[in-house]
Amino acid sequence: MPNIEEKALVVAEIKEKFQNSTGVVLADYRGLTVAQVTQLRAQLREAGVDYRVLKNTMVRRAAHEVGIEGLDGYLEGPTAVAFSADPVAPAKVLAEFLKATKVKTFAIKAGVVEGKVIDEAGVKALAELPSREVLLAQVLRGMQAPLVGMANVLQGPIRKMGYALEEVRKLKEAQA
Repeated sequence: MPNIEEKALVVAEIKEKFQNSTGVVLADYRGLTVAQVTQLRAQLREAGVDYRVLKNTMVRRAAHEVGIEGLDGYLEGPTAVAFSADPVAPAKVLAEFLKATKVKTFAIKAGVVEGKVIDEAGVKALAELPSREVLLAQVLRGMQAPLVGMANVLQGPIRKMGYALEEVRKLKEAQA
């Protein structure tokens, strides 16, 4: 049984993870086979997410020390916690894994996004958001559209002059 100093170190480590993460997801990992857990850990690692099975009391204590309120109700039963600097990554990977495996006992409990607790529905909604790269592309497309339209408008008179010159050339050829 770990002593008080060891528990304090674990709580300090969890507290640090909460402080360095903008996205945290809590999940009930029951019902997963060893192969499924290994697959899930690999997917999370690939997305830059730290996934750990932690004691509820230690997570609760660390959350209180960081100032996260409202997490206590979700810290019951087996709990795995996914920490990430990207607020969407853990939610997206866990939701996709849940859809792919269809394990009835594996469930997303809650999440923490930038210090605010969200429920299971909030985590699933977060998982449906497009990736950061897609959002940036959409913003750039929105910014680029007026410029492309303006370029087309400005090219209109030049294009019309080109058509007129082509018609003049054809007329001169016909007269010659």
